[in-house]
Amino acid sequence: MAGNQSIRTVRNVATVKRQFVVACALLLAAALITALLYTMRPDTEISEPVYVPITVDVVVAEKETIRIPMQAQGTVSPLQQTTLLAEVQGRIVAASEAFNVGGFVDQGDVLLRIDPRDYQARLARAEAALRSAESEQLQERGRADVARREWEKLPAGSQRTDEARDLYLRKPQLAQVEGQLLAARADLQTAQDDLDRTIVRAPYRALIGAKHAELGQFVTPGTQLAEVFSVELAEVRLPIPQTRLPYLDLPGVGSGKAGAAIDLYTDVNGDVTHWPATLHRSEGVFDERSRVLYVVARIEDPYGLSSPNPQPLRIGTFVTANIAGRPMPGLVALPRYVMRAGDNVAVVDDNNLVRNRAVTTLNTGGDFVYVSAGLENGDEVILTTLDSTLTGAEVSVVSRISSRELRQRNQADPRQATAGDIAADAATAVPGEAPPA
Repeated sequence: MAGNQSIRTVRNVATVKRQFVVACALLLAAALITALLYTMRPDTEISEPVYVPITVDVVVAEKETIRIPMQAQGTVSPLQQTTLLAEVQGRIVAASEAFNVGGFVDQGDVLLRIDPRDYQARLARAEAALRSAESEQLQERGRADVARREWEKLPAGSQRTDEARDLYLRKPQLAQVEGQLLAARADLQTAQDDLDRTIVRAPYRALIGAKHAELGQFVTPGTQLAEVFSVELAEVRLPIPQTRLPYLDLPGVGSGKAGAAIDLYTDVNGDVTHWPATLHRSEGVFDERSRVLYVVARIEDPYGLSSPNPQPLRIGTFVTANIAGRPMPGLVALPRYVMRAGDNVAVVDDNNLVRNRAVTTLNTGGDFVYVSAGLENGDEVILTTLDSTLTGAEVSVVSRISSRELRQRNQADPRQATAGDIAADAATAVPGEAPPA
């Protein structure tokens, strides 16, 4: 038993020796590999980090004379609107095919007919009464003429007072029959007018906006029959803030001269439709609550009845108006989003560094601002949005576009340019080149 134990001891010692040898071999191999890799390493040098300038798009300031567009909104209303009323009583016996909501009618078109029989009878009686009064007048004039000749034959010494003369010459009787004749003529005219009023006509070229009467209905004087709107002209009331009135050419009071051109448009799910209009007048009184002055734009032929391929501008349509302002020299147009706090813009100086520049702008709306002071021709205003902490940082200009070209590109769309549109326009400019003067 003791022999077996000694054998196991010898075996354990041998195992430990083998493990030690293997471990030493692995350590030696790792050391050799490390040394080999070290000797094969590339030579490296520690260098300073390279600064890459920020890339920006810029708009080059170009002073120009600009008609600052004003934008306002309003609802189309008719120039004339009339509620048609019955003027006589009776039953409606006929109606025009156009007598429906949305129907177009010309001036003088017959819309309704009221039963005329009673009024025809009254007219016949009035005509007979007039003929009787005329006959009575002729007879009385004959009697008066006979009396006048007899009066002239009386002796000169006869009692000839004015009263006696008038009675003898039958002047009271003649005045009576002449009065009866006038009354008969008036009755005849009334009967004729009442008969004419049984026919309801369109007062002007119009659209029927509402219908209140039907065929067979009995009406009395004052009964509403329909509402009609003029289709020759339409108007839109547009509110203009007091601060923006200096930028507009308003029509002179009583001048009758048309004002600025106006572009009216609607945008329904991206489908934009335009109509031309003119600034016709201002209402002359500020709204007490909103402090705005309403100006009125006038649209000719809003339903396109006299135009080929018409696109109607319906009464009640809510429209946006772009009003051309008066010419104002020495302005630089910039997208509104480039403005920083405190009426500043970021510009690129001669050393390609970002600098803040204080500017003066006009009080206008829209996505463009108009700088009246603080910028000179050739100044480069940064279009790219930068954090204010980057003031003084070096930049690299990748594209340039003049303020004039940028304004003209986006002026084609009356819905004023968005920041994305403006950035896209700048990106299409010639990289690194200034626009032509």
